[in-house]
Amino acid sequence: MIRAHWKLFALALIVLITGCAPAHTPTSSPAAVTESPVTATVAVYAERRETMVKRTIEARGVSDPEVLSAMRAVPRHRFVSQEYEDQAYEDHPLPIGYGQTISQPYIVAWMTELLELEPGDRVLEIGTGSGYQAAVLAELEDIEVYTIEIVPELAEQAKARLEAVGYTDIQAKQGDGYHGWPEHAPYDAAYLTCAAPEIPEAIVEQLRVGGRLIAPIGTGRQTLVRAEKAENGLDRERHGAVRFVRMQGD
Repeated sequence: MIRAHWKLFALALIVLITGCAPAHTPTSSPAAVTESPVTATVAVYAERRETMVKRTIEARGVSDPEVLSAMRAVPRHRFVSQEYEDQAYEDHPLPIGYGQTISQPYIVAWMTELLELEPGDRVLEIGTGSGYQAAVLAELEDIEVYTIEIVPELAEQAKARLEAVGYTDIQAKQGDGYHGWPEHAPYDAAYLTCAAPEIPEAIVEQLRVGGRLIAPIGTGRQTLVRAEKAENGLDRERHGAVRFVRMQGD
């Protein structure tokens, strides 16, 4: 009995000195498990991405499993300004400054699927914008991404944003995409995130034979064109009306 009282006295002394009870005391109750605000936010955005993919991408016909997986993986809210974060997973474009926009998620997924990329492909993007489309491509298996942005401020912001999110293998530069990026040609695929009156010849020249190109073409009315390079020119397909910002530069 004396020994039991001494143990209780020692326990009370520890609490008095340290301000906390020793672990695993007989009378302690399990601590409540709480989720940090950061973890909770990550979970919320992941749920929104899943809803976005199911309701606005998969439901509209995009079926490539790897493309769908990439759309689930890329945190689109990290590629828009803070004031638009709550709209990041809605299916519409958002302004990113300098008269440019981040494309709606469905269009990004659709264009990515139309490129029909294979592991090891080298892809040229004309119009980095926020960096979102480049990040989606980088999520695909063993894809080399080269991207050009003509607006210096956007080029700088996109490069910093991509690195901050973890896409450090994407090659990005500021320049006039009308002339392509000949140093890394030939490309297996290329695409424009801005509308051109015609497909720029320089970009066609930088494609390998059999390479694919996706571009919105037109000045007033625009059509999404998919082209495949043949020995004697381009084999073209039209994939419906679209609306993109106009291409700048030459």
